[in-house]
Amino acid sequence: MNNRFAALHGQQAVEPCLLAGWQLSRITPPSALFGANGIQFGTDGRLYVAQAMGSQVTAIDTTSGELEVIAPNGGSITGPDDVAFDSVGNMYATEVMSAQVTMRKPSGEVTVVADELPSANGVTVFNDRLFVDEHRSKGRLLELYPHDDRAPRLITKDLDSPNALAGGPDGKLYFPLVPKGEVWRIDLETGVQEQVATGLSHPTAVKFTPSGELLSPQAGNGEVVKIDIENGEQTIVAKVRPGIDNLAIDARGKLYLSHFVDGGVAEVAMDGSNDERVFVAPGWVGPWGIACDMASGTFCVVDGLSLVMLAPSGERSAVGSPLDTSAPRFVRAIAAGKPGEFLMSTARGDVLRYDFKMERTNILVAKQGQLKGLCAAEDGAVLVVRENTNSVLAITASGEISTVVEDLNAPSDVLQWQGKCYVSDSGDGCVLEISPAGEVSTVLGGLLDPRGMTAIGNTLYVLDRASHSIWAIELGSESKPEQIATHLPIGAICPLDFAGGLCVDGQGGLLVAADGEGSVLRLSRV
Repeated sequence: MNNRFAALHGQQAVEPCLLAGWQLSRITPPSALFGANGIQFGTDGRLYVAQAMGSQVTAIDTTSGELEVIAPNGGSITGPDDVAFDSVGNMYATEVMSAQVTMRKPSGEVTVVADELPSANGVTVFNDRLFVDEHRSKGRLLELYPHDDRAPRLITKDLDSPNALAGGPDGKLYFPLVPKGEVWRIDLETGVQEQVATGLSHPTAVKFTPSGELLSPQAGNGEVVKIDIENGEQTIVAKVRPGIDNLAIDARGKLYLSHFVDGGVAEVAMDGSNDERVFVAPGWVGPWGIACDMASGTFCVVDGLSLVMLAPSGERSAVGSPLDTSAPRFVRAIAAGKPGEFLMSTARGDVLRYDFKMERTNILVAKQGQLKGLCAAEDGAVLVVRENTNSVLAITASGEISTVVEDLNAPSDVLQWQGKCYVSDSGDGCVLEISPAGEVSTVLGGLLDPRGMTAIGNTLYVLDRASHSIWAIELGSESKPEQIATHLPIGAICPLDFAGGLCVDGQGGLLVAADGEGSVLRLSRV
């Protein structure tokens, strides 16, 4: 079990404990990292990896391959997207979702350097001066003063989504504009800007080699290019899989790449051979949601910014990411629909049907607020939780919307089973039953943070993230509910909120998106 799950308990992690008659297996192994965003070498010579969705920072010894969690999940640094170091070993982290920059001293003390920086992303220390930018439309580039109370100095604004930046040998600051596919530089004193290169495929960062050569990774096509800063000419020096987030170069000029889609980190040759020395194999950023298509046995997993299809064997069969327009993006919750189809709610407030065989998306409704869990209704409609109104909506195939129940506390997920609707309410710590007539009753109480639900036969199963457990209750009977599993590796702190990760597979087992260790678990009866 890894350090992330131990941090959740505040003690040494333990293996899951199962009720008699149940067994557990791992369809996919635990992940070493939970995404891999900004990377930079620290003053101790180790490679530091920020994990924005995983909300931690890990250091890698590139000689031994040993990993150490420096800023744990649930600690003082939340959602770090990039890191940089000054000459005395202070680590600066941009917290992209909390709009601030923090400083971690070598002693471990963490303080806030600056706040009110929406989408704070790229960070660099150049000549012992600290610079950050905001990865958003009309983003700013600023200088921060971590050792006194001066306000941030605005260098320029109205940038189109700048990202990881670096100081050049000419004394200027270089940065990419990701959606434009461009690299620019700016004079730090006059603010004069110049375009350096264009025609790139989602350049996510820039860094300089010890000899002064500019390198930029392209998330869109997996290429790393060397850019001549005088004429903008580009030379491909390495090519890996798409989804590169950042790069780092050690004192000997060796190149290291991180992948935000799957958390992989590797040393990559720059001689055109594409050889990789893998430090962290691709894994999960979460995962946070899971559903199973009973007809094919295919699982679909919600993994932060991406979607992953898994065959029953656990083999990855398809991936959709923010760079892949063939699959839905920014999914918050998922459920099985018709055979060959998954239902999804997105961060934009859309409810959609995704035909994964045809790679075709049908949007039922769009921009409906903060949506969470959803399910297929027996009459062909889709039920979905709307968090901002604390209600459950019913959406017909033609997009007509009606309210099933409202005035809940903090609903998370919904399931229709045997003619009744069940809603997990994390605010009241319970599962509610809504009859066809609209009558509301509590079928299971005393929970801490109930999320995902599923059912087999007459038994309802509920995932309680905060207690790291799964409850089972026999519907329509007087029997007491049982915890069939405790100490599950679930419930990691994440800057985004997901409905929950529990479903039934095609063989009568339960599948769990185990974000606490970065794996997919299967629980089944012995």
